[in-house]
Order: sequence, then structure tokens, then C-alpha cells
Amino acid sequence: MMETGFPYSADSHARILILGSMPGRLSLARRQYYAHPQNAFWPIMERLLGISVDDGYEARLEALRRAGIALWDVAHQCSRKGSMDHNIRMETVVANDFPEFFRRHPHIGHLFFNGKKAAELYRRLVLPGLPVHLRNIPATVLPSTSPAHARLSLEQKISAWSVILETLETARARPYEAPESPHQSSSGKEHA
Repeated sequence: MMETGFPYSADSHARILILGSMPGRLSLARRQYYAHPQNAFWPIMERLLGISVDDGYEARLEALRRAGIALWDVAHQCSRKGSMDHNIRMETVVANDFPEFFRRHPHIGHLFFNGKKAAELYRRLVLPGLPVHLRNIPATVLPSTSPAHARLSLEQKISAWSVILETLETARARPYEAPESPHQSSSGKEHA
């Protein structure tokens, strides 16, 4: 059965984009990003940005937007058994419309992938179809916030995810500009 994800949460001034792969079954049922109670995403946002996990879902999304953070998934549709990323059937994945997203959100200066599967899907299905200037947006793969990714503690995940704070500060000071030449220097960060 094909599953369909959610629209993005972003305003036109978004500076960074956090990308998951595809919402899990509980998230799809509740129509909320990261709805599983053991998913670390919202606790991480609480610690880093002061967004209370007790706030309503729409209030949390609004707080992310005010912080300059856009939230989306790489896959618009896919088929899989259960909620696990490794069960996504690659031949069924339909990617979201990223060229249109970037056209509407020209200030995006960094992509953060919530786990390796999101980065893999983006690299395989999205990157080849982007205009050259959009292929060079810096990207960082972060540890998955999924409860299935239990190798790291919550504190370790918070530490890894704290890189978004520095990136937000830098992005506010200097929005991303496409390089003039294809010889862009590496930033040293882990890229998708």
C-alpha cells in the first residue's frame, strides 16, 4: 500500500530545512511530524530551542518556523512494511517537489537530514534533478531521532543536533548564496 506524507512546514524566510525520510505509521495516523512518543525529535527541539513538548502540535510547528526552521520529508509517497526506514521499497518512492520548494524558500542555506535514510533518498532521488546551483547547498547528516536508533542516548543525540544552533546563527547573518563556479570548497561537515 502506498503511503503519502505531509506538506512541509515552512515560511518564506526559512533558513534551514530538516528532512526526514517518510513519517512512521503513528505519525501518519495522527497527521503530525514525529508523533511517536519515543521519538527524540521534539525533546531535542525543547532542549535546543525551548519549544515545549507540552505545547500543542501547531504551536510547536509555529515555533520552529519562527526560529527559521523548515520541516519536511524527502519522500512524498512510498510503500513499506511497517514504519522502519529499511523497509521502504526504493522502487516505490516518489520524492517531494524540491525545485518548487527551493523556489518558494530562497533563503534555505543548509539541509539537515534526520538519519542516513533521508540523506540516501535525497542523494539518489532529488539531487540529480536539481539545478546545479541548488546541488551545492551544504548538508549535514544527523543521527536519527527514531526510537529504533537506540545506539545513542538522548543526551548524545542532543549534542549532535546542537550543530543546528550555530548554523541558524550563521544563516541569519549571511544567507546562502549559490557559488559562481563549480569549484566550491568543502566545509568539512558530513555531506549527503
